[in-house]
Amino acid sequence: MATLTSLQPRTDTAGRDRRRPGRRRIRRPATGMLFVAPLAVVVAVIFLVPLGVLIFMSFHDWPLLGTPQPNGVENYADIASNELFTGAIRFTLLYTVLATVVIFAVSFVLVAVAASPRRGARFYRTAFFLPYVVGTAAAALIWFASVNDQNGIANDVLQRLGLTDGPWGFPDTPGKALFTVLSLVVWKFIGFQVLVLLVGLQSIPAELHEAARVDGASTWQRLRYITLPYLRPTLALLLILSITGSLLAFDQFLVLTKGGPDNSTITVMFAVYNTAFQEFDLGKAAALSVVLLVALVILNAVQLKFLRPKDD
Repeated sequence: MATLTSLQPRTDTAGRDRRRPGRRRIRRPATGMLFVAPLAVVVAVIFLVPLGVLIFMSFHDWPLLGTPQPNGVENYADIASNELFTGAIRFTLLYTVLATVVIFAVSFVLVAVAASPRRGARFYRTAFFLPYVVGTAAAALIWFASVNDQNGIANDVLQRLGLTDGPWGFPDTPGKALFTVLSLVVWKFIGFQVLVLLVGLQSIPAELHEAARVDGASTWQRLRYITLPYLRPTLALLLILSITGSLLAFDQFLVLTKGGPDNSTITVMFAVYNTAFQEFDLGKAAALSVVLLVALVILNAVQLKFLRPKDD
């Protein structure tokens, strides 16, 4: 009897211990959902509700001033015959490829300067990043004041260097207009790219490079087998941000070129803006926006699939 009495409390304690993990498992999801709830409400109000309204508008003939009328998928069917939008798609893809390649090429060169242990490297890092602090519209206005034919400093510099006899006419032709916008984008966004790459480089263990040097690895071999593999997540992030930002480009073209000359520099976002606020057709603009959103989601999903590290 004494033995049974002494064993009874142990059984109850074990039973309570067995019940506690289950309660904890139930409690943890509820606590997590409680913490996430405010953010979920914000996302629903700021993103999901406007998205639902946008999709609803895309199935209506929705004039800026007038009564909306349902028209089914007519807005989506008219996209293929919308020359403004199809031309904007071609130009946006060209601009995206050029901007992404140029920014990556220039950033690799500037990272080598910013990562140098020599005196003045911190000054270069600050100088590279300062333009990124300026808003895109404000930077475009600065660029517009610099390249205009009347009193732009860029034309004055070109003339003093003997490269031109008069105003070069930066936005006068499609090629020059695209070059002007690309130069602005490189100046504006290169600092962010350099900073992120610099952080990625500093996260690589120095012991790996030292061991590679001891083993006789060349600079190219260290770059190929150490630097690039470690920078793969960073490069994937920058590539996604660069492509997405280029596909959504709007401010710089609105300020610098206004879509000209001859609608040659109209991007997809510019086409949506023109459809909504110049043609006053909010239904078609909503349909164009939905198509652009779906394309961006698919594109980012494909990029993540191919750029994700193999270990994942």
